[in-house]
Amino acid sequence: MKLPPDLEFNDDLRLLIWRPRGLLDEAAVNRVISVLADLEANSKEPFNRFTDTAATHEVELNFRYVIHISLYRRLTYSGRPPIKSAILATDSTMIHYAKLHTLMTQGSPIKVQLFQERESASRWLDVPIERLTASNGGDPTK
Repeated sequence: MKLPPDLEFNDDLRLLIWRPRGLLDEAAVNRVISVLADLEANSKEPFNRFTDTAATHEVELNFRYVIHISLYRRLTYSGRPPIKSAILATDSTMIHYAKLHTLMTQGSPIKVQLFQERESASRWLDVPIERLTASNGGDPTK
């Protein structure tokens, strides 16, 4: 499956990385949810997720939408093996939405954790820090 440029799947680590850039809106999230559903349907083994919002400069989401997506993910992933979903966020708006997503997925097999430092996310996901750094030399804005 060919992934969009802001998505990367590391089969050896069983890790999907999403690096949204610029505007983060419903269309961007819907696109990623669609790809995620395809990957889950075609994957024999579970895989963790890492969302790096460092290059996101504008967020056009709302609480109703985040609640809707969180509940959708909770329902569609029900009954599957536990996975980890790390969200790297430093923007206050993104932090609020990540906290809401964490709350709404509590009790499901999707264990969401918010991080403000890449190193902490790396430890929690048990993957090398280098693998969570953007392939453009670590500068998330390029």
